[in-house]
Amino acid sequence: MPEDRGNGPQRPARLDDRQFLAVVEHAPLVSLDIVVRDPSGRVLLGFRENEPARHWWFVPGGRIAKNESLDDAFQRITRDELGRTFDRAAAAFLGVYEHFYTAQPGGLTGSGTHYVALGYEVTASERLSPPREQHSRYDWFTVADLLAAKDVHPYTKTFFNGQPLP
Repeated sequence: MPEDRGNGPQRPARLDDRQFLAVVEHAPLVSLDIVVRDPSGRVLLGFRENEPARHWWFVPGGRIAKNESLDDAFQRITRDELGRTFDRAAAAFLGVYEHFYTAQPGGLTGSGTHYVALGYEVTASERLSPPREQHSRYDWFTVADLLAAKDVHPYTKTFFNGQPLP
């Protein structure tokens, strides 16, 4: 739970679909994108089934909720996306990235979706069992293979060949 900043502790806020789409229309979203490597250096990608980036291979990740600390968000997102909880303190920070999409969640049209993505990297030394809500399948890629693949999203490739924001 976030620390008390004088107004009493607050729980992370979950928005209903209407509220969420209003935020997408008017503000950037903050997310954690997580590069997961196995001990041999291969990278775990999921084939996305939701917008934005539907039908692209992408790194696991998710949005940070209002009043959710980065540490709590990291644990929730890794649990929900990877089937196992990782601690942010054990992850390497890769930098801040911006993602601009023309698509919006739910297939709606509008002004697109803007993410400010905080990139992190973890190593998974044991087998993962990621759930299938966001991704229909998962696979391990070498960095060379993911950079060459036409169906790996360009924003995923920036974690390996691009530079984060200064």
